[in-house]
Amino acid sequence: MKAVIKAERAPGLTLTELPVPEVGPDDVLVKVRAVSICGTDLHIYRWDKWAEGRIKPPLVTGHEITGDVVRVGENVRRVKVGDYVSLESHVVCNTCVYCRTGRGHICQNTRILGVDRDGGFAEYISVPAQNAWVNPPDMPVEVAVLEENFGNAVHTVMAQDVSAKTVLVTGCGPVGLMAIAVARAVGARAIFATDISPYRLNMAVTMGADMVINAARQDVIAEVRAATNGDGVDVLLEMSGAPSAIDQGFTLLKDGGEVALLGLTPGPFEFDLNAHIVFKGAMVRGIIGRRLWETWYQTRSLLESGAVDLTPMVTHKFRLEEFDKAFETFASGQSGKVMMIP
Repeated sequence: MKAVIKAERAPGLTLTELPVPEVGPDDVLVKVRAVSICGTDLHIYRWDKWAEGRIKPPLVTGHEITGDVVRVGENVRRVKVGDYVSLESHVVCNTCVYCRTGRGHICQNTRILGVDRDGGFAEYISVPAQNAWVNPPDMPVEVAVLEENFGNAVHTVMAQDVSAKTVLVTGCGPVGLMAIAVARAVGARAIFATDISPYRLNMAVTMGADMVINAARQDVIAEVRAATNGDGVDVLLEMSGAPSAIDQGFTLLKDGGEVALLGLTPGPFEFDLNAHIVFKGAMVRGIIGRRLWETWYQTRSLLESGAVDLTPMVTHKFRLEEFDKAFETFASGQSGKVMMIP
């Protein structure tokens, strides 16, 4: 089969031929219909410090995957051949204290597709059957391929009640854009969005933002305060990982406000803990992955009800062989989600 792999400890990826993966007794073999590129994939492609410390080549990359089940292991009952599925990328152990207390998203033994084990930038992938989420047969592939990534947005928004509240989304990358749509769907009173890319700020309007602010050209704090009668916002959804955006977001947070942090910073940075959290009485949550499987059920409800429309999110499509061009497009900031088709 064709596969895109991290072949060596260096920037870039390689297209190669590999055997079709074996299927264990509790696994399913999925013929990949489409994959999409995530920020994590870009870290691996660029071979930054995080990737150097985490990735062990050779490895098939990619973790946002949809496809069709073509083989099942002898113990598999819930999923059958022919099912159209999206894949949860976190393979959890089901035995640690976190898994056994309903917190599998922070399983201490998690192995992530395309990071710790072979992923989906390939024609086929073998995964535990528990990681296959069965889709309606008529779900557009452009939506199915986003479900795993969309789950990050759903988890971030749903970590606190945003209904009838003012919400600031800092960072309009793909997850930030989808978070805007979720916040709108669940009844946020007003949604403000910041970024430095005019392209993505335009997309933020499409996805439901009431006001967008270019942080490179406008005074974010002054603009949001003017729009909120000086009050600031009830909820901060931090999706950028940019220290300047984090500082702006916490500055604009009302006393007693709530924060969900998904964006990853480039490293340690100076932060006024006293002013931003302690003296504000702020509630701050770190967000990782999706709650298993609560977030997936919430995702299904939002999509099947029509409350969220993800179809504007996939802006570019490439063949798997065009992975270099696909990554270049994704890294440009002039795209939504970038999808590849084996």
